[in-house]
Amino acid sequence: MNQNITTDLSKWVEEYTSDLYRWALYKISDSEQAKDLVQDTFLAAAEKIGSFKGESSPKTWLFSILNHKITDHYRKKVSQPTPLEDKSMARFFEKDGDWHESNKPKNWQDVDDNNLLDDGEFQAILKKCLDALPEKWSTSVRLKYLTEKNGEEICQELGITTSNFWQIVHRAKVQLRDCIEINWFKS
Repeated sequence: MNQNITTDLSKWVEEYTSDLYRWALYKISDSEQAKDLVQDTFLAAAEKIGSFKGESSPKTWLFSILNHKITDHYRKKVSQPTPLEDKSMARFFEKDGDWHESNKPKNWQDVDDNNLLDDGEFQAILKKCLDALPEKWSTSVRLKYLTEKNGEEICQELGITTSNFWQIVHRAKVQLRDCIEINWFKS
């Protein structure tokens, strides 16, 4: 690697590490994993710096690499099959599909949700609830709602069918709502 390229890469590490880290942390909610992804991003950039043509800014190029690393991270997490247990939904629904009255969703209309996601305590509970979900469920929800990918892209990335994806999202949302109600609203 010639000196000029090494200097550029060193400058980019100093200049963009914190932005890349914040983005990775936002996307995966795991500090150590976010640091690893940023490090992997710079390692990949070092390997491919000769192919960087300068058609975009270095920051855009690095974020593109990081986004691929994040996608790979989620793809690896869901590559192992997770059994979908019907028992997990049985406590919410009657056999005919109606809600059990005791587990029917509560009305959240009184919640000032304009600032809810800015609340650090709520974010911690949301992370705890997401982490408690089966891996494939958590990954599907994070990709859908945090990275704002569409269902077709997520199905392709995770190697699942559309109907399976929507079933996973539905079950995950029911579990998340229950977890948030127990840990946020009842605490």
